[in-house]
Amino acid sequence: EGAWVHDSTRERVATNAGCLIDHADRGLSALDAALLLEANGSGETRRTRANDDHIKRHGLAGHWGADTLCTSIFYGRTMNKIYPDARVALQDVLKDGMTLAIGGFGICGVPEALIGAVRDIGVKQLTVICGTAGTDDRGLGRLLQTRQVRRLTSSYVGENKILEQQFLAGELEIEFTPQGTLAEKLRAGGAGIAAFFTKTGVGTMVAEGKEIREFDGHAFIMERSLSADVSLVKAWRADRAGNLVYRRTARNFNPNVAMASHMTIVEVEEIVENGMLDPDDIHTPGIFVKRVVCYQNPEKTIEQRTTRAPAGPAQ
Repeated sequence: EGAWVHDSTRERVATNAGCLIDHADRGLSALDAALLLEANGSGETRRTRANDDHIKRHGLAGHWGADTLCTSIFYGRTMNKIYPDARVALQDVLKDGMTLAIGGFGICGVPEALIGAVRDIGVKQLTVICGTAGTDDRGLGRLLQTRQVRRLTSSYVGENKILEQQFLAGELEIEFTPQGTLAEKLRAGGAGIAAFFTKTGVGTMVAEGKEIREFDGHAFIMERSLSADVSLVKAWRADRAGNLVYRRTARNFNPNVAMASHMTIVEVEEIVENGMLDPDDIHTPGIFVKRVVCYQNPEKTIEQRTTRAPAGPAQ
């Protein structure tokens, strides 16, 4: 539950081990993390002058806010990842010009509440990575309506007329990527792999400007991995530690998107207590997840409804 860390004078500072994990990706040393959030004997988080000075020195207040750092990340001895709604979870994170990775395929498994909060907060000039572009009024289409997206990396955009209009008018850049390659780019980014080789796209315009290398007599394209500033994910169920379970085809790109940034924010339909999820049922471990919001009754629409004509009278 606690960790001892030492500075050059070998003074010992007790801190919650979760603090060290949470701040490791910010480039802080173990001692820095310990000074940033220190726990007293009862396990409660308290603010100190040293904490405030440290936050200012590392420029963290502008990213999260000092009060959020010192009072919201921890409650007792457990990291608190649950936020009251999508806007609260996003408002101190989003900035103009950011890169967002968004889960979902078509309008299935799409974090609609989080996308709605991005739209309402109003950040602009976004680069978005997603499997598909949704429809005119669902998924990514809601950000295209307000012209908040500058550049899109995707594999299929054929159901969105707004996107077509903006692309043809030169208002939107699009990088088309084969679907399997896109999934692997996100997975590789989350795994710390800078690039990989694939046969997909050899001899086509996909290969233009990319390194081609031969392995075992076959040509392969080198593809760079993808990562984002913020990942927006839709899952079915989470516990308070951020462990995620997806539901059937709504899983799609979401596990890969969840890996692809250091700030993964997840929208779920149900939150359960820690220990209630069978470890074998967990699709994304909580180590990848920073924040969770509950959106209990999302509207689940059908992208293209196809029905069969009623049968005629029996002959």
